[in-house]
Amino acid sequence: MQTLTASTSGSSATSTDLTLDEITIVDNSLLKRAVGAMALGNAMEWFDFGVYSYIAVTLGQVFFPSSSPSAQLIATFGTFAAAFLVRPIGGMVFGPLGDRIGRQRVLAMTMIMMACGTFAIGLIPSYHSIGIAAPILLLVARLIQGFSTGGEYGGAATFIAEFAPDKRRGFMGSFLEFGTLIGYVFGAGTVAVLTAMLSHQQLLDWGWRVPFMIAGPLGLVGLYIRTKLEETPAFKREAELREAQEHARPKLTLKSLVTEHLRPFLLCVGLVLIFNVTDYMALSYLPSYLSATLHFNETHGLFLVLIVMVLMMPMTLAFGRLSDAIGRKPVMLAGCVGLIVLSIPSLTLIQTGELLPVFFGLLILGTLLSCFTGVMPSALPALFPTAIRYGALAISFNVSVSLFGGTTPLVAAWLVEHTQNLMMPAYYLMGAAVIGIVSVVSLRETARKPLLGSAPCVGTKAEAHAVMRGVRVAREIDERYAAHAAVRV
Repeated sequence: MQTLTASTSGSSATSTDLTLDEITIVDNSLLKRAVGAMALGNAMEWFDFGVYSYIAVTLGQVFFPSSSPSAQLIATFGTFAAAFLVRPIGGMVFGPLGDRIGRQRVLAMTMIMMACGTFAIGLIPSYHSIGIAAPILLLVARLIQGFSTGGEYGGAATFIAEFAPDKRRGFMGSFLEFGTLIGYVFGAGTVAVLTAMLSHQQLLDWGWRVPFMIAGPLGLVGLYIRTKLEETPAFKREAELREAQEHARPKLTLKSLVTEHLRPFLLCVGLVLIFNVTDYMALSYLPSYLSATLHFNETHGLFLVLIVMVLMMPMTLAFGRLSDAIGRKPVMLAGCVGLIVLSIPSLTLIQTGELLPVFFGLLILGTLLSCFTGVMPSALPALFPTAIRYGALAISFNVSVSLFGGTTPLVAAWLVEHTQNLMMPAYYLMGAAVIGIVSVVSLRETARKPLLGSAPCVGTKAEAHAVMRGVRVAREIDERYAAHAAVRV
């Protein structure tokens, strides 16, 4: 009797029957631990990475002395963008490694590297103390951050996706971005409190170091949590199958990914483009745009962004759950169309410089961003088979982030400076949304379906039996159709 098994070629084998042993039944307590650990670890990672953008204006004055605030901001975001140049390298190192030795072990490595890189920034002397060595050391620390982050998101998304039941993968995956928002909120809140409590000179002298120094103990906590996790069921099955069939461990490079998996690679790049351009525009660039370009009160701007991110948390979970019900594609498509229609109105509200209009402009963008934060953690891992999922996702994700996401604050600041057109961020978002629409329309719907190369994953034995009954019914329908076709012939 032929059975359904995980396939290393990228899809499940055709079956005439399905046994209970081949269906993954995820223990609910393990699922909660896995999701919680990834969300918490991701929160710590993105607190580290996000603090840099929240305090960018101050960092520009500390490390890049200049008479032009805009020039300082561009230099600071240039260093910010430089970290993204090494992210694909990190993805090419950590991603395939995660497919070989396991997701859990690699995710522990990225956690501690990120914390060390961020903690080091807090120790660097200012430009006035050591001259040109200061921005050079800042760049080195940023490169360490970027290298470690190259293996973070793809691994965390893969980890949750492979633990989550098929029917709840969207909701479970949305907790990853929920954790990201917690990190953003913690980072923004820390900077906002420091900005409110300290004088401008105190902030320049020592206050800017405080958020970076927090990274050390946070990294140790995150490392402890991740070392206590079990490996994902999908990876265990894949490793067992590979060992039983004496298959070599997969070797994935950017070249092999592009040549052998071009379509999912391009789809991932397109989806990540719209996701990250919106993310870095709304949460990283606009706070500095408000203070440095529009001369909006820096403290007020940070608190407004903080409130928007808090409101995004339940929206992210809601859109993740909605994607399980109606599909990933409709939710992401709504976000793309919304950006085309509402980017200009949002920036118009922000440019008024009035508290309430600025808040509602940011909230519109935050709501549209939630369409992506709620869905991407479940949509992206489903593009690739289990055997290469971590590596393929890490490489594709970081190639796109490096080219389009991380450069968004730098490009937006440069466009505004050189065109003197304050609406440039809106046009940039609209252009990214067009690419997003093409990517989403080309996507195969994956909601409530097993991951490529994996057997069905459920939460209870009752669901497993329901899946088996469904397979039998589908088989009977196929047999009847085949018999009917044979009679007609």
